[in-house]
Order: sequence, then structure tokens, then C-alpha cells
Amino acid sequence: MTQATSPQPIRRVVIANKNGKPSVVSDTKTVRTFDNHPAFANTLLWATPSQPKVGNAELAADPVQPTTNFLPPVGGTRLMIVTFPPDALMGDPSFDGAAFGAEVAQKTPGLAQTFEMDDPAMHTTDTVDYAVVLDGEVWLDLGTGEELHLQKHDVVIQNGARHGWRNKGTNAATMLFVLIGAERRK
Repeated sequence: MTQATSPQPIRRVVIANKNGKPSVVSDTKTVRTFDNHPAFANTLLWATPSQPKVGNAELAADPVQPTTNFLPPVGGTRLMIVTFPPDALMGDPSFDGAAFGAEVAQKTPGLAQTFEMDDPAMHTTDTVDYAVVLDGEVWLDLGTGEELHLQKHDVVIQNGARHGWRNKGTNAATMLFVLIGAERRK
């Protein structure tokens, strides 16, 4: 039986120097869900520019706004947690793929534009990605007929290659991603 549960909020604690001492400057819970697919979540937790600066609380102001590009500039980073519901849920007759696609384009600027029209799971980004399966299982599709079955605590280092994430299981899979902006060599 395929399980469709809503993703849980993620606690994000930001630490920085305040008055010369380490301090909690932010402690919030967040999760970015999608109205057209409530079991899917893609929560951008932090973003850094190409040359981040640290040292005081003012520099730790929240860099994540609704319009923040999900793809980092060269040398910049993005930290996100994604919950992938079982693929079977997208086959439900009530699922509106067009509405979901439009919502993904709005809520994941930059990243959404990398997904292929003919195969919406497949994409290529100019990033080095560190991907960690936190819970569940997911399949990494290389688009060549080769798929890798990944389980909890498996790690993938993805170097700008075409790929797609698929959940062929019956439960949601949650992954942590760190994307590092890179320059693509021709």
C-alpha cells in the first residue's frame, strides 16, 4: 500500500557571534510543501554566495526568501531537504501534473527550469551535489537504463551529470542535499 503523509517541519537553528559571543540568532521550524502534491516537499534551508562572510549576527540574516534561486552561483551553496512521495501517487487520477509543474516552477526558482519536459524527473545542473538519504529508499536514474537503489544513510556525490530521483517504494523518502555552484567545462 502506498503511503501519502505530509512532510514534517524541519527545525533550523542558526548560530552566529553576537556581541562577541556565540548566540542563537534564529530558531525556526519550516517546511515548503506543495498544494498540488501535499506529500512532496522541497525546503531550501540556507544559501550562501560565492564568497560567504561570517563573524557577526548581522551576517547570519536569513538568506532564504521565496524568490531565492535554488541553484547557487559558482562557489555558492544551497542546503535543502526534499521529501519524495512514492511515484505511484502521481499516477492517481486526481493528480494534476500540470498544476503541480506550475507550482514547482514558482516555488523552486532556477531548479525547476532544469527539469526536462519529456521526462520531468530528469535534470542537469551546474553543481556538485552531496545527497544523503535520511529516511526511506529512492532510486537514482542515470538516464542510461542504469538505476541505483539507495537506502537510508547512502550518500551520492553528483558532479553535474544528467540524473533523476525516483521513489519506486511505498513510503516517502527524505533526502538532504548540499549543492555547490560549479563552472561547466565544455
